[in-house]
Parts: sequence; structure tokens; C-alpha cells
Amino acid sequence: MRILGIDPGFATIGFGLVEAERGQARMITYGAITTPAGLPLSRRLYQIGTDMEELIRQLKPEVISIEELFFNTNITTGIAVAHGRGVLLYAAEKCGVPLYEYTPSQVKLAVTGYGKAEKRQVMDMTRRLLKLEKVPRPDDAADALALALCHARSFTSRLPRNEGAPETV
Repeated sequence: MRILGIDPGFATIGFGLVEAERGQARMITYGAITTPAGLPLSRRLYQIGTDMEELIRQLKPEVISIEELFFNTNITTGIAVAHGRGVLLYAAEKCGVPLYEYTPSQVKLAVTGYGKAEKRQVMDMTRRLLKLEKVPRPDDAADALALALCHARSFTSRLPRNEGAPETV
């Protein structure tokens, strides 16, 4: 299964493509979509959408795993990220790729085994699980790979699924 993990953002959107099969995962590619700070909001959102659609067409993922929004103390940044995330959801739907959403705690639990793991622990386990020499940069790309791993590990779980539940995991 080809899983595209997406770490939503506004200035930087991390992505990571993982191929998962029989409990093993390998990294295919990773990177980031960036938008220039000086552009108006509408132009940045348009660029995010067109870049994501092109990325989906090029990488041909079978599913997309994206992080649910987590509002910290900076509500202004959170709103901008929410705008960008909405465009990412739209691009996935437009391209016909099934979308799964995970909370930060779910990602931490799936990757490290501990839902309150620190960021550096998640990044190091992502590196180890994908057998990479070093932690991917930028951090947004490493987070996106962790999201892809989260889906790979959650989706192949032998735990019973609630078949009538929405796709949010």
C-alpha cells in the first residue's frame, strides 16, 4: 500500500510517501511544499492546492494520512494552518484518494508505543522504522513520514474495526 503522509501547514507542508506491505514499511520519498511569505492568502492557498494535486498525480498514493488540527496557544497561526489544511483535504478529495485523519497522540502511539512521546522520540523512531541513516529534514517531512507510518501500523492492526464509522481514525 502506498501511503502519502501529510503534515498540514501554511508556509511549509510536509509530505512523505511510504510503501507498506506485510508489516514492513519503506520510505519512497519525502519533502515539503512551501509558499512565499509575501503572497496574499488566496494566492498561497491556490499554490498549496495546485502543488498538492500535482504531487498526488506524480506519487500515485493509494491513501492519504493527514494530521488533525491541534490548536496550541497561537490562534492566528492555527487559523492559517486550518485554511491550508482545508485546501489539502479538497485536493485529496478532488484526486479521489481516500483520506484518513490522525491526532498527534495517535501518531505518537503508533510510531513509538507511547502517546505522549516527545517530538525527538517520534523522529528517531521514524528514522529507525524506515531504516534511514538520519532524521529527514525539514521536520515537517519527518512528521509526514510518521503520519504515513501511523496509518500503515493502524490500518493493518488486527484489532476489530467499526465498519460503520467515518474514515477518521
